[in-house]
Amino acid sequence: MKIPKFLSNNIVLKITSLNAVVITIRLVLSAFVQRLLAVTVGEAGYASIGQIRNLLAMLTATSTLGTFSGLVKYVAEFKQDQSELTKIFSTVSCFLLMGSIGSAAVLFFGATFLSDYLFNSQDYIYLFQLLAVIVPFIGIGRVVNAVVSGLSDYKKYAKIELISYLLATIALVIGLYISDLTGILIAISIAPVIQLIVLAVVFGKTLQKYVHFKTLKLRLVYKNKLLAFTLMSFVSTFLLNYVELDIRTMVAEKINVNEAGYWTAVTFISKNYMVFATGLFTLYVLPKFASINGKVEFKSEVINIYKTILPIFALGMLIVYLLRDYIIKFIFPDFIGMEPLFKWQLMGDFVRLSSLVLAHQFLAKRLVKSFIFTEIISLGLFFGLTQLFIPYFGTEGVVIAHLVRYILYFVIVVVVIKAYFNKASTA
Repeated sequence: MKIPKFLSNNIVLKITSLNAVVITIRLVLSAFVQRLLAVTVGEAGYASIGQIRNLLAMLTATSTLGTFSGLVKYVAEFKQDQSELTKIFSTVSCFLLMGSIGSAAVLFFGATFLSDYLFNSQDYIYLFQLLAVIVPFIGIGRVVNAVVSGLSDYKKYAKIELISYLLATIALVIGLYISDLTGILIAISIAPVIQLIVLAVVFGKTLQKYVHFKTLKLRLVYKNKLLAFTLMSFVSTFLLNYVELDIRTMVAEKINVNEAGYWTAVTFISKNYMVFATGLFTLYVLPKFASINGKVEFKSEVINIYKTILPIFALGMLIVYLLRDYIIKFIFPDFIGMEPLFKWQLMGDFVRLSSLVLAHQFLAKRLVKSFIFTEIISLGLFFGLTQLFIPYFGTEGVVIAHLVRYILYFVIVVVVIKAYFNKASTA
């Protein structure tokens, strides 16, 4: 049977389909691992795992001073211009060096404070000192990942994601077997090193075609352009994960640590299927929006993306909701307190996905003020609404705040983008 032209020519669908295979395998593995974790470390241990994962997400931004999205944009624009690529990578090397040294210093010398702040214990000082050593690997891996995304090499991206996840899962199971929660936290911490090794094996030869390491010099030719992305990344990645850390601590203190574990488990499920969209954003949406200048073309592309991915996500989220009791029973035994959180989290994630497609225009066009304005409002809404709702709804208040936040965020992003195109048309 002949495949309709719309389907055969739809690059969004191709990336989404390939991503779906990777995510499905990840979900199966994740279900097995999360059950082990839930049974072994319980709700309180799960909350601790959430803390270290948020910290790692923050380090992906600080280790490169937040240049990931900028590098994706400029690699997509100048992939045929070796001279410009050399200038870009020379600047990124400086940012990587400064970000890695700064992050490592904070982790190493602030290990006691961080262990107390994140885990309410000094038993994990060694973990932050280990992360201080790992930070450069996180930064280098982030830079290489940006090149993969900028080239829209979605086949290699899928292969890297799958192999990395398989190896990281094996490391996590070994860590769990050897030393319970301590082993798990160490395994999660070394996952970026595993991914970097996979990147080198799968993408090393391709990388050498675009990055001529011998010609790189520590020059800041692109510093002003990349600093804009540093600011945006600080807000979207660093502050976002800081807010999540703070909310988890708030739930543990105002209710109890088990409730913090329930919320962490639900957000972990959410992050697993949102990875499905992350690949699409970095491989397709960001490079595509960077090449679009007109309002009509932008609107047409957004509609194309929505028509392709929103029905798939809606169906997937509906299935997750209908199977929520089975998910809890088989993956998170005894985490019964999760059940009321599902509906709000899933609805919030659907609106979030719709919003993030539009918001990538800010990154693509380097609209720093618009991006920071909308992100700070979004984070402020989440934190403020959570504080407001927790006394009335308990942990459910966090996910209700998540939904309300993204409904308001979507409206704000639409208004800001309309204002941008109106201003551009009159200029």
